[in-house]
Amino acid sequence: MAAPGAISPPRGMLLENGARMNRFEFHRRYEASDVERAELIEGVVYVSSPQRAGFHGIQENSIGSWLGLYRAGHPGVHAAHNSTLMLDLDNEYQPDLCLWRDGGGVRLTEAGYLEGAPELVVEIAASSVSIDLHAKKDAYRRNGVSEYLVWRVFDGELDWFVLEDGAYVALQPDEKGNIESRVFPGLRLPVAALLAGDLAAVLAAVHQSADAAPPATPGQAS
Repeated sequence: MAAPGAISPPRGMLLENGARMNRFEFHRRYEASDVERAELIEGVVYVSSPQRAGFHGIQENSIGSWLGLYRAGHPGVHAAHNSTLMLDLDNEYQPDLCLWRDGGGVRLTEAGYLEGAPELVVEIAASSVSIDLHAKKDAYRRNGVSEYLVWRVFDGELDWFVLEDGAYVALQPDEKGNIESRVFPGLRLPVAALLAGDLAAVLAAVHQSADAAPPATPGQAS
């Protein structure tokens, strides 16, 4: 019980931009606050601004539709939007999208949170591009996220990184303009179509790979 005359801080002040703490303290405060979206990045709190449809929501819907269609045809593969991911002691994120499979590097806690490293993570980066391509990228790499996609909305570009020998290497489109996952065979993305907003073409690329081999088991990714 608070001492007589003590003033409790506003619920939203439990988390402030720039505050430093470990993940356990961050999670405790986050659950007690009224902040809609906050992340702990390398031990530092970042409280996000409201998301805008034109620079985030529409793009997230397109990627989510692409991953959802792939998931529908591959039992044992799971996808999530904006879900808390407990990555390590100094990092707790809400990645825009992630994809993982049974028996991989991530698990659901009893409280329903993700803990560990999904096989694939996607971030829609508008104002957050410097964070997504540096601090977050480094943390995802250290924790073994096999593939990391960053859609740089203002630049009109998409980066697809794959983990090789402990470092992220950028994948390039093939002669048809597609990039295909090395971890999830058949997860093919026509990059130009995605950036142009042609969702039908993006989803058609997944349909065309419906007969691909099942996802690789852990350890098979190159």
